[in-house]
Amino acid sequence: MTTVRQRKRTNALEQNQINSHTEKNTKPNIKEVSGPTTWGILSHIIGAMMAIALGLLTSYYVATLHENDLWFSNIKDVEREISFRTECGLYYSYYKQMLLAPSIKQGIIDLIYDNKTESMRTINILQRMNVYQEVVLATIYRYLPFWNYLEPVYFYIYTLFGLQTLYVSALYINSWLLSRTWLSGLLTAIWYIFNRVDTTRVEFTIPLRENWALPFFAVQIAGITYLLRPNLTALKERMALSVVFISTFIFSITWQFNQFVLLLQALVLFALDCSDMIPAIKVAKLYLIQVTCLLAVCVLQFNNTMILGSLVLSFVIAAMLVRRLQRNLKRGDLLRRLCNLTIHILLVLFLTWLINKTTKKLLNLQSDEHIFKFIQAKIGFGKTRDFDASLYLCEEAFRQLPFDTFGRFSDTLLFYPYLCVLFILTMAALATTFNNFSSSNPNNMEKEKKKPIYVKPDVAYNLMHTILFGCLALSTMRMKYLWTSHMCVFASFGLCSIEVWGMLLKCFRLYTAQRANIMRYFVSIAVIIYLLFKFSPRIMEELSELREFYDPDTVQLMNWIKLNTPKNAVFAGSMQLLAGVKLCTGRVLTNHPHYEDKTLRERTKQVYQIYANRSPEDVHSILRSFGTDYAILEDSICYERRHGRGCRLRDLLDLDNGHIMDGPGDNDPDLKPSPSPRFCDEIKRDLPSYSKYFTRVFKNKTFHVYRLSRKTALK
Repeated sequence: MTTVRQRKRTNALEQNQINSHTEKNTKPNIKEVSGPTTWGILSHIIGAMMAIALGLLTSYYVATLHENDLWFSNIKDVEREISFRTECGLYYSYYKQMLLAPSIKQGIIDLIYDNKTESMRTINILQRMNVYQEVVLATIYRYLPFWNYLEPVYFYIYTLFGLQTLYVSALYINSWLLSRTWLSGLLTAIWYIFNRVDTTRVEFTIPLRENWALPFFAVQIAGITYLLRPNLTALKERMALSVVFISTFIFSITWQFNQFVLLLQALVLFALDCSDMIPAIKVAKLYLIQVTCLLAVCVLQFNNTMILGSLVLSFVIAAMLVRRLQRNLKRGDLLRRLCNLTIHILLVLFLTWLINKTTKKLLNLQSDEHIFKFIQAKIGFGKTRDFDASLYLCEEAFRQLPFDTFGRFSDTLLFYPYLCVLFILTMAALATTFNNFSSSNPNNMEKEKKKPIYVKPDVAYNLMHTILFGCLALSTMRMKYLWTSHMCVFASFGLCSIEVWGMLLKCFRLYTAQRANIMRYFVSIAVIIYLLFKFSPRIMEELSELREFYDPDTVQLMNWIKLNTPKNAVFAGSMQLLAGVKLCTGRVLTNHPHYEDKTLRERTKQVYQIYANRSPEDVHSILRSFGTDYAILEDSICYERRHGRGCRLRDLLDLDNGHIMDGPGDNDPDLKPSPSPRFCDEIKRDLPSYSKYFTRVFKNKTFHVYRLSRKTALK
């Protein structure tokens, strides 16, 4: 039944209070509807233009350095190809092969059924190596007439230098997203350029896989930073997820070590999910993107078992399964939650181990075992005699980060702000985690909203990223490029962040919003001015230095091979040199620098017996078993002085063969003297016992080439 009640009259004071309250509630909505101000739009346009301009400036910088160091535009084609040293030459050879093929289709078929990269074996290059970028680039060059006005080698190197524009722009945008000011992006780009020695090596290792992959990894990180922002609309979230997916896929297909980088990223997401610092639903979506991209790459690489047996795939699957089973992870008091979390971590680790072991057992996977041997030796306390692990451990690039790196960072004012920001945000993250653990109660939404949050989700992700990748860089110098570029992002974000300055000023009880705003702009601009005045002259001086490529011995060797050996001749030698032989001459190889195959690793160790204490009969028998016609010996390896005793290649071979090492020093008691002299040294004496198996056909100051006889060596 409808009833009528007396209307309550409101007095003037109550009406004013209601109107005031209504105005307060509607003001933000009015602001949101009105959209960005003219100054805001102009600021975004200026910031975007600065990002592109600084990216182009970086590309021009590294391209000019490359030209000035080699005089690349003036040297011969063979010299240009020799400048792509070690594995760089191997990768570039497939780009050259695709261009020389009668058609794109035939070029791809030749890659799928390749019998020149490894003698007496037909391998699938698209499966074994990450060379899809070479295929795509060669296809573009052949089908776009515009590029016919540009030499193939310039099209290749300019593409990679151009990716530096994408790289720097992505770093710039990531810092901008974190700090909410493009001034932070400007400082990031300046730090990246002025720390070029430690942030990139693209100018002298152009075709290296990481130079293709890292720009897209930077885009992915920026995409994740945007995705983790709260209150995104559905459209913006889909756009962010699309950027993350595309960049993750391209990153994964261009670098064979993608699985180890993505594993660290998955560990970052796992840690943040466990500490309740980022939404679980977004973590699940990022996990799904990783799995989808890896499986897509696996399909494109003709069922590459190394991906299927990767730790990251096992870990992500385990984390998602355990998360589904253990749904009460974020409930209860502090003690209960810590217990649940401990059980959760142990379950994930155990399931990861179980899935990985089972997968490798079913697939009989041994492709990446050398990497785990290297890691075990790296973190272990005892020495290892494993040849493959020692080969990595003895290289400077795989040793700990040199201490002088921090001196260079300090000189550019990068290191101290980075440490300060890292300390402040780590403390804030620990406080946030403690609050999450001690007051987590999903049933009490009001209490959840009132929880103090000192570190936002996007900042928390970048904090964990820089910590974990920093640990990797400190342990292995070659991995520093994953960390140093992000150092620039993180340090510049800290200097330009009003939140960081607010926390710092509150410690000294000096905080006001205006003071924090003034400090972040004043300090950032002061650092930028200091860097420009101090390092701009050094950059200009560096750009004015002119050098020229000079390696006459290698040029002479390559020209001799092309003119004096059959096109199907098989060559044995060091991995680094043979990559150049394939690129410059197209001859067949016994081994090469792409080490992610167990059979190839065993073959390489056998070929390297030319530098061990072995008899001519043994060496001849080994080389002929791989179909070798010519063996190239290098004095720089036979009489190596670059490494100390125990790390020279001949020492590694002696240890693997159970022989005493050359020179003064201790030897393990189980090692014995070799019954044969050093092959690479003794063969130069032209004794009958050697000359009946090996005939010297070429010699210069660096290289000695021997033709193998067809007769079978006697045992």
